[in-house]
Amino acid sequence: LNIHRVTVERKLVYLAKKADLSQKQLLEKIKTDPVKFLQFDDLITSEHTKLKPLSVSVAIDKKRRFILGLKVSQIPSFGHLSKVSKLKYGTRKSNHVEKLKELLSEIKPVLSSDLLVETDEHKRYPEILSDILPRAIHQTYPSARACIVGQGELKKLNFDPLFKINHTCAMLRANVNRIFRRTWCTTKKAEKLEMHLKIFVQFYNLIILKDKLLEI
Repeated sequence: LNIHRVTVERKLVYLAKKADLSQKQLLEKIKTDPVKFLQFDDLITSEHTKLKPLSVSVAIDKKRRFILGLKVSQIPSFGHLSKVSKLKYGTRKSNHVEKLKELLSEIKPVLSSDLLVETDEHKRYPEILSDILPRAIHQTYPSARACIVGQGELKKLNFDPLFKINHTCAMLRANVNRIFRRTWCTTKKAEKLEMHLKIFVQFYNLIILKDKLLEI
């Protein structure tokens, strides 16, 4: 495009702010017909290296597919890379619970009083939900294998009860280059990843789901 990298960086910040305003307007519309079925999950990515993982918490309206919000949080390394990560970068703090509580608190005004929340069996979800949404009914489902190796979001099941949130996470990974499974476009700053994702959320809600907007 023959433009400076700083121009792109500034445009990212500008478009993310516009996307934030657009999302607030959408949530105001949704308030007129509150969300009765909520699904949320976490998509794992990284900053700079796989030794420094990040979690993207995503919440959606199961019925209409709208992405209600998302938050990026820092999590410690896990699995076979955890020892290497600790040796190279020290103990990595986690703010996952705080960010997920922040996400649920932000979307709480658009949620129905008789809310059903569907998630996988993540051990921290019940605690978080009882704190932020104590009156909601929480239905959990066991995790399942991916239908394609390396594509953890889409499951190898005849019927996946969490298909809507899994498909949404797969859409995020397929359309935002910095969270591809294999890419050179790695995130260097978690806050810039969140900005990038917010821009896609605006496109997803207003363009891909434009027919759903007419129903509100």
